[in-house]
Amino acid sequence: MRIKPREQILGVWRSLLTACYRDETWVWGGINGSNSISDAEQVLCLLYPATELEGFGLDNPDAMADDVAETLSLLGGVPSRDSRRLGEVEMRADRVLIGRTLLGVLESYYDRHAEVTRADPDTGEILEEVPIFAAGSYLASSNGIGPNADQLRLDVVDSYSMSLTLCLASLKFLRGLHRSSVELGGPIARRTEVRIALLEKRVKTRLTAAMIGLVRSFVVSTFTKRSPEAQAMLSMLNQTGAAPDTVVNAVLTRLERVRNRLRNDLTLSKSPEADLYDDNQLFECGWSWGIVAGATPIDFVDMDIAAQPGIAVARPYLHFTVVALDGINDLTSVRTRELDLLDAEQRRLAEALQLRWELAQRYWAAVARFGPGRWPLEDIPWRTTDGEESDYFSLTVSAVLMQDLQARQADDDDLNRAAPIFDELARRGRIISRFTESDSARLMHSPGLSLRLHGTAGVADGPLLCWTVSDYATVLLKRTLQAANLSGTMETRDVLLRLAQSIMDHLDNRSFRGGPVTGLWDDPTRIFGGDAVLKPSWYFTERMVECLVAAAHMYQEPPIRPPNLVIRAQEMLTEAEHLLNRKLLELDITDTSATKSAVTASERRLSRAREIIDELPGTALSLATQSLLDLDELAYARYDADRME
Repeated sequence: MRIKPREQILGVWRSLLTACYRDETWVWGGINGSNSISDAEQVLCLLYPATELEGFGLDNPDAMADDVAETLSLLGGVPSRDSRRLGEVEMRADRVLIGRTLLGVLESYYDRHAEVTRADPDTGEILEEVPIFAAGSYLASSNGIGPNADQLRLDVVDSYSMSLTLCLASLKFLRGLHRSSVELGGPIARRTEVRIALLEKRVKTRLTAAMIGLVRSFVVSTFTKRSPEAQAMLSMLNQTGAAPDTVVNAVLTRLERVRNRLRNDLTLSKSPEADLYDDNQLFECGWSWGIVAGATPIDFVDMDIAAQPGIAVARPYLHFTVVALDGINDLTSVRTRELDLLDAEQRRLAEALQLRWELAQRYWAAVARFGPGRWPLEDIPWRTTDGEESDYFSLTVSAVLMQDLQARQADDDDLNRAAPIFDELARRGRIISRFTESDSARLMHSPGLSLRLHGTAGVADGPLLCWTVSDYATVLLKRTLQAANLSGTMETRDVLLRLAQSIMDHLDNRSFRGGPVTGLWDDPTRIFGGDAVLKPSWYFTERMVECLVAAAHMYQEPPIRPPNLVIRAQEMLTEAEHLLNRKLLELDITDTSATKSAVTASERRLSRAREIIDELPGTALSLATQSLLDLDELAYARYDADRME
């Protein structure tokens, strides 16, 4: 299936409004009910493309594309209608209302997931509030007994990361909506400006809290080289059968720079009990599932979350590490820096997060490709230091590797080796291979892989909690698209794009085909069987939208420019320009015949070819070829005329 980001994103938006916007009211909740994460995912299905991609903006009525306005016409208070039949004033009014309605949806989200601690008694204006990051209905227990009320209020890294992305998208949207309101003028616009200012303050409060949560959830875990953790680690890294001490020394040497930066450069909320000064100990770094037990407070921010005790185990989880890296990637993007969205406190936190982002990527990219010969990552499935192994862990390590390669501009050798890994993961996940009865791969998709959240047992006498991840297919698609975008080799990019289209086929088969949720995800029963699913999963649908945005970013980049194609285009262009110059030498300057028009057209084509030859050599080659054909026709016509004489 061809991936068509614009068409498919607009399709998701249309389905989203059908499912969620009824009687001019936004309806929260999906298959997992309503919680701070699911509700953020629901809004981001709409807001993330709108703030990440040109041509999808919702903040400026004058710049809103016609197909976008028509798709979201329900938010303008009218049924879907052809914008081409509307008058200019009526059409602009609809588009203004779309932005204001989305402003109301955002206000509703920040109302639902914050506890007001102080308000103006006269106006009701919120003066102070505490953001709520509770995972709620996304949490499950390991013993069949549901989580208690206190456990449902626990924060997790997914909530911090998703809030980070939502807050940044909200600020980008509010910044644009404010500009358009100022330009519009009038009392309604001024009231909108007041609403924007109040909401922006609340968004920044939540953004700061989410950043603090991510800083305090980062962990470094150290262990001796004879420990069970070290043995599990070496079983993955020792791909050549070398002596264990030799491998340990090689690992320590490879990770020495990361260790030194973890030891010397981390200043905020250092990991408890990590002994980075013992150079004989192995280590891991990344994100735990929540704020780590013993994490030191952050003293320059006056918020409860900056000092609240953590309970998460002090060891990294691969899933939560990838989730955190994705959120921080939005924070450190060029667009975020250009818009200057952060205040002084947030910039300090952003620097701390960027350092952790760099070190975590460097660490996992190094262990994924450690040693000569076969990469540990190629030895599927990946085994974690607690002895658990899964194809999903291999996929998450691949995801970190792709992020690191994006940050460092990957070489083709890395990507040529990564392509077969993605293909193998697609086969093992039964995405491009036949699904069999009683196939264990089913569990990775439905209900998904269960991760035990160590540290939750005993909270208010509750059970050990679990976190379920069922995004195997969407993670694979997103990372495959990223790898294709990075590849400079035609063959590798073609392989990766064909794989991405096959994964898209699988995911399309899992979308709903009937009822008000048609066009949303996820209905795994269509492939894997089981009980019928009647409500959308915002967890899964939002990740599908992320994939479509990743595809759009890839299409916006220039195509690959193979050196041999550039050389061939230059050769053709040189010959064509020589023949053109010869023809111009022969042509009477007062000539106004069809011959002069043909020569002028060839001259324009060759001028265009010269301009784009470095960026679009294939197009330049085609233009030169067309000019050569036209010039040859003129030459033959002259020859034929001379012969007839």
